[in-house]
Amino acid sequence: MSRPLASPRPLTGRKVLFMLLGFFGVVIAVNALMAKLAIQTLPGTEVDSAYGASLAYESEIAAAHDQNARNWKVDAHIQRAPDGGATLEVEARDNSGLPMSGLNFQGRFERPADRRDDQAVALAEVASGIYRGSAPLIGPGQWDLVLEGDARGQRMFLSRNRVLLN
Repeated sequence: MSRPLASPRPLTGRKVLFMLLGFFGVVIAVNALMAKLAIQTLPGTEVDSAYGASLAYESEIAAAHDQNARNWKVDAHIQRAPDGGATLEVEARDNSGLPMSGLNFQGRFERPADRRDDQAVALAEVASGIYRGSAPLIGPGQWDLVLEGDARGQRMFLSRNRVLLN
């Protein structure tokens, strides 16, 4: 007659408790780690207050209509440097084709997916109607080029264009 094999260690309530605690401990630790990494890499929001942005929408539409009525021609050229920098040159002309001088232009390179990489470009007038500035280190890839032109403290021009930098 053969004897049934006895389990060297029987399954007890204490063992089951430790297995359950271990299992849920691993699940909770992984969830906590993933939440921490998600929060650290969150690029942020497009606007801080959607309600405030919706209230300003009417004035943005009016500003866009005014800008279209002015019929300015603003061209931007980006020249990449071998060291990873970029030079931004903006040429501004009025509706009759004459260069516009005395404006205050600002430029921004904005990453579409991550606001932390955004870079402002200070543009200075180097000739009549020509404004130039540089971004020292700007990575390759897709960027939104945002141009704003002010005159006497009032925004007169706004442009947002997607550009691909190599």
